[in-house]
Amino acid sequence: MLEANFNEMKSKILIVEDEAAIREMLGYTLMKEGYVCQEAADVEQARAIVLKDRPDLILLDWMLPGVSGIDFARRLRSDTDTRNIPIIMLTAKGEEDDKIRGLDTGVDDYITKPFSTKELLARLRAVMRRYSNEGQLGIIEIDGLVLDPETYRVTARDKIIEISPTEFKLLHFFITHPERVYSRSQLLDHVWGQNVYVEERTVDVHIRRLRKTLEPFGFDRLIQTVRSVGYRFSTR
Repeated sequence: MLEANFNEMKSKILIVEDEAAIREMLGYTLMKEGYVCQEAADVEQARAIVLKDRPDLILLDWMLPGVSGIDFARRLRSDTDTRNIPIIMLTAKGEEDDKIRGLDTGVDDYITKPFSTKELLARLRAVMRRYSNEGQLGIIEIDGLVLDPETYRVTARDKIIEISPTEFKLLHFFITHPERVYSRSQLLDHVWGQNVYVEERTVDVHIRRLRKTLEPFGFDRLIQTVRSVGYRFSTR
């Protein structure tokens, strides 16, 4: 276990990676930036650390012995106690379908190996900044549609509705940025992150899913298509 030489409270990063050399490299890099690092070689060790000392962010390798990183991410997102822990997936899987699969599970960003330490740190800061901003906004309500960023819970006309983490982020962005038109590339940057390389059609897929989820309550009409431009959230 790595320990940092400072007294003030710093963000705790859990590194879940089965290759010791990579764990050490990541730990050294993050400690130099002032983070407290915890390490796990597999999901069993990671789960014990999460339960005992909740981290502020998890760097999670996809390919792990036993339970995979993607399955662990799914478990974290399904548990109310851990669903709001930011997760960045580390993987050698560079195909777009793999990236979409990882993002659909609810991870916040996706870094393909090999990567530079500058890229890692930039992505880490961006993810933590997004979570910090969401936490400051608190519960949001528009015409009976209620979003709680703390629990990732959505209520429509007093009924809890099932929604994936990615669709929650998309809806959260729309509601907090109403009446403005966003292109697909802008939505990718704001919701998925500027360094997540997936095709723009991914946005269309999630828009369709989100509308289908909201349709029984009449809220699908709030997400409007602006022909040849993109999408807008509007109550008008």
